[in-house]
Amino acid sequence: MNIHRIPLLLLGLATLTFADDAPKNYAVNPVPRDANWMKRHESFNERSKKGDVDLVFLGDSITQGWEGRGKEAWAKAWAPLKAANFGIGGDRTEHVIWRLQHGNFDGIKPKAIVLMIGTNNTGHKGRPQNELNGAIYDCTAEQTAEGVKTIIGILRAKMPDTKILLLGIFPRGANSEDAFRKQNEATNAIISKFDDGAKVFYMDIGKTFLQPDGTLSKEIMPDLLHLSNKGYDLWVQAIEGKVKELLK
Repeated sequence: MNIHRIPLLLLGLATLTFADDAPKNYAVNPVPRDANWMKRHESFNERSKKGDVDLVFLGDSITQGWEGRGKEAWAKAWAPLKAANFGIGGDRTEHVIWRLQHGNFDGIKPKAIVLMIGTNNTGHKGRPQNELNGAIYDCTAEQTAEGVKTIIGILRAKMPDTKILLLGIFPRGANSEDAFRKQNEATNAIISKFDDGAKVFYMDIGKTFLQPDGTLSKEIMPDLLHLSNKGYDLWVQAIEGKVKELLK
C-alpha cells in the first residue's frame, strides 16, 4: 500500500494522508466544467477585479436563482448592500473549489459571504459525469462535508477577515422520507460543527420552507428543489438580520 501526503487547507489541517486504495472523494477533487460554465466563472473573476463588493452569495443553482425567481427579492434586500452573486447551476463542492483556485474572489475582500453548497453532491449520485471522463458519481454525506470544509479553508486563507454565513443545505423532495433530503440532513449535521463563533457562522433555515408536517409545498419549491419567488422572499426574511449583523 502506497501512502501519499497531499497538502490541503482544511480549517487548520496542514495535510491529508490517504492510501491508494482509499475510496475516492470527488467532493474535494477540484474540476472545471463545460464552456458555458467557464464563461460564467470568468465573469466572476472579472467582477472580482472590479472590487467594491461587501457581500457575496456563493453556491449552486439555488444561489444563481437570485437572478431569476429571486430577482426582485435581491434588488430589495441585497443589491443595496453591495452584493454579488457567485452561484452556478449544477455546481458541487469540487467545482466551487476549482473556481476559488482559479480567480474567484481575487481582488475583493467582502465583509461577508453566504455559502450554501452540497445538494448536487447528493443529487448527482449515480450519474455519469463528463468532467470525470464519464465516471459514475458517488458522494456520501461525510465526503460532501469534507468538500464544504475545504471551501471554507480556502476562503479563510484568501480573506481571513471575511465572515462566512454557512447555510445548511435546503430540504428537497416531497417529505422527510426522501433519500436525498436525508443525506442533506446528514451533511448538515456534520457541517454545523464548522461554526467557530468568530469567522464562520452556521444557520439551518430549512424549516422556513417546510409545512408543519415536514412536507415541501410546490408553492415554495415548484420542483421540490428550487425556490419560487415566495421561497426567495422567505430566504431573505430568514437571514437578513444575520447578514446585516455580519456586515457591521
